[in-house]
Amino acid sequence: MNPTEIQAIKNRFGIIGTSPALNHAINVAVQVAATDLTVLITGESGSGKESFSKIIHSISARKHGPFIAINCGAIPEGTIDSELFGHEKGAFTGALDSRKGYFETTNGGTIFLDEVGEMPLGTQSRLLRVLENGEYIRVGSSKVLKTNVRVVAATNVNLLEAVNNGRFREDLYYRLNTVPIYVPPLRERGEDVLLLFRKFTNDFSERYRTKAVRLDADARELLMRYEFPGNIRQLKNIAEQITILETDKDLPINATTLNNYLNPLQPSSRKALVPLRQGEDSSTSFSERELLYKVLFDMRRDMTELKKLVRNVLENEKYGGDILKDHQELFSSINNPEPVISTPTSEPTRLLTPPQQSRVVDLDRYSDERGEIEDVLHVAAEEESLSLEDKEKEMIIKALRKNNNKRKYAASALGISERTLYRKIKQYDIEE
Repeated sequence: MNPTEIQAIKNRFGIIGTSPALNHAINVAVQVAATDLTVLITGESGSGKESFSKIIHSISARKHGPFIAINCGAIPEGTIDSELFGHEKGAFTGALDSRKGYFETTNGGTIFLDEVGEMPLGTQSRLLRVLENGEYIRVGSSKVLKTNVRVVAATNVNLLEAVNNGRFREDLYYRLNTVPIYVPPLRERGEDVLLLFRKFTNDFSERYRTKAVRLDADARELLMRYEFPGNIRQLKNIAEQITILETDKDLPINATTLNNYLNPLQPSSRKALVPLRQGEDSSTSFSERELLYKVLFDMRRDMTELKKLVRNVLENEKYGGDILKDHQELFSSINNPEPVISTPTSEPTRLLTPPQQSRVVDLDRYSDERGEIEDVLHVAAEEESLSLEDKEKEMIIKALRKNNNKRKYAASALGISERTLYRKIKQYDIEE
């Protein structure tokens, strides 16, 4: 495509930028749109991957057909098959009527599967069958149905690494990756950062009826050097904050002022995420085990501190010595040192979402070696007579009640995924 045609596409879909990497991605999207090939869009979160799926659909032969965008990571594991492929009446509890899935309702159109790397393995098998021969089966049915849907997928994770770890099917990866499109992150787009910032600040100044923000030379240079881990979404948020909070707009914003909006999000200050172990599901690798261990260890430590406090009080009382003598076994554990748990120093601390930050777990205190940590757990369980399953069930019930039985917020409070919470509710037969 020539530059004029590429610019026409940018104007139509609201894409701003002149970087060669961006132009190449648009060129590939336009070329593949005329075909029915499956497309895999890769890029970091917030880089604008969904815009490319709309380009592909809007200038294809399917442009008059339906288009739907699905976030695979936001649908619980227990319902994603029903959402995508539909279900029959009575297929599961709550299935009071038959329901069409997205692959049926968008027949003749395009489905955009965002965060496809979060899709469960069972659903991946069903998707592979759709891609290969257009066939699928509703949940609870044995009848094979046909569909004519184009699939455009997107992910912000390394799918090849997920394949090696057993979390993504290799055959599905190569089937999706027929035509790859790489959307560059903002830090690789050069002066596009300044163009986007100017566009966002002008838009927000019109919305809030205020003067547009201007940057001096040092501030522009600082903006160009910034990493932008949140990409375009983060830049837009920063532009809106500055437009609202900076009241004196007669003078351009300097680097010092701009730095106040950038520094809290600088990636160098963030800790790395804990890598997934081979074959381990991201939703259960941390919260179902380490969080419960942390609760047990903290309770045991608090009990020991309480015993020390009571003993010190009794030692200073007139008849305290007799009480200590009569209950010597109760206070004997105070004199025994806490078990030491070794930990590999190479594993960093996992980042927690804001609702979890009030109970951050220091993983450096615990071992990842199953036998060692289970020995400590056994000792703690005998001493305090605690049941892990009862404790876990109790925590889930409390979180559900506190959040009015809204699974999304309850899962966030517990530090687990909504998919895992759904499975635990079924496992413990918890009434909502």
